Amino acid sequence: MLPTATWSYPNTVRFGAGRISELGAACEAAGVTRPLLVTDHGLANAAITATALDAMEEAGLGRAVFGQVDANPGAENLADGVAAFREGGHDGVVAFGGGSALDLGKLVAFMAGQTRPVWDFEDIGDWWTRANHDAIAPVVAVPTTAGTGSEVGRAGVLTQHEKFEKKIIFHPKMLPAQVICDPELTVGLPPRLTAGTGMDALAHCVEAYCAPSYHPMSRGIALEGMRLVFEMLPRAVSDGADLEARAHMMSAALMGAVAFQKGLGAVHALSHPLGARYDAHHGTLNAVLLPHALRANRAGIDGGIAQAAAYVGIDGGFDGFVERVVSLNAEIGLPDTLTAMGVQVNEPDAIVASSLIDPSAGGNPIPFDAALSAAILDAAI
Repeated sequence: MLPTATWSYPNTVRFGAGRISELGAACEAAGVTRPLLVTDHGLANAAITATALDAMEEAGLGRAVFGQVDANPGAENLADGVAAFREGGHDGVVAFGGGSALDLGKLVAFMAGQTRPVWDFEDIGDWWTRANHDAIAPVVAVPTTAGTGSEVGRAGVLTQHEKFEKKIIFHPKMLPAQVICDPELTVGLPPRLTAGTGMDALAHCVEAYCAPSYHPMSRGIALEGMRLVFEMLPRAVSDGADLEARAHMMSAALMGAVAFQKGLGAVHALSHPLGARYDAHHGTLNAVLLPHALRANRAGIDGGIAQAAAYVGIDGGFDGFVERVVSLNAEIGLPDTLTAMGVQVNEPDAIVASSLIDPSAGGNPIPFDAALSAAILDAAI
């Protein structure tokens, strides 16, 4: 049976097939009367985007669109989006697409009213308090993939290209006011992207579960998110029209993003600089790195992963869990190494150095130093 529900955790989520028709109502609830739909190059002229624009137009909201979001957007991409927002006299954003489009849409709404450079709001200490809170425009988030969970997040990832680093820009008000999770919007996602984004959701859940900080709510959410991915991702990849699998994968993506406020770890600490330097797909990087990070962190997570394995129905404790991650990657057609993925790591020392200062490094279950980072990277290569 297809799930349909509306809930208010951590924000208002309208979940269910066909609910893109409520886009006008969602904008009204968010206080948006002149929205700018922000999406990526591939979706700008897609049928699902036309459906969203039609819903906006029918509600008297126009059909303005900025469809130039890059796969790993940076400051220049953001500046173009902010210029479009200001020039159009918009008062809110409909962030539409995968993680990059959602993140950039949120950042456009955040930065359109700011005067300081975006890097002044990196997720460090209380830097978020530098922002003009009243100038942040509301966002309605509409994911078309099931991976990042950015629709329920209070931050956006932006690539600082000159440093080959991904930065997390944070503000509590960046949390979208309304979310529409319509699994019908993910039906046309190709199998490879379904696989890569789905493994992003799994990596979020696994790393959040393993992070050593105390947050039992996030730990429980992460467990159920893992179960959904293991059960539903193969179905979503093999049959993109399987709406039940698509819906549960959207739930898993939401759950991973809610859970990772507990922390992330080595997988993301390495995938961020790898993606920034080699312009590689974030979720697929996570898929390749995850089994190697699990093995490298075994001393700190052996018992916990054995408990997770039992919950999700995997035999063999820690080893069985890792073997299932490896076999899942193979089953859904993802590469098992960075080289097979097409990422030629010609500057490993730079990647390791960047991983050590990535915010995700602090959530690793054992101390994350250069030796550990290098060992995981070498195994993944």
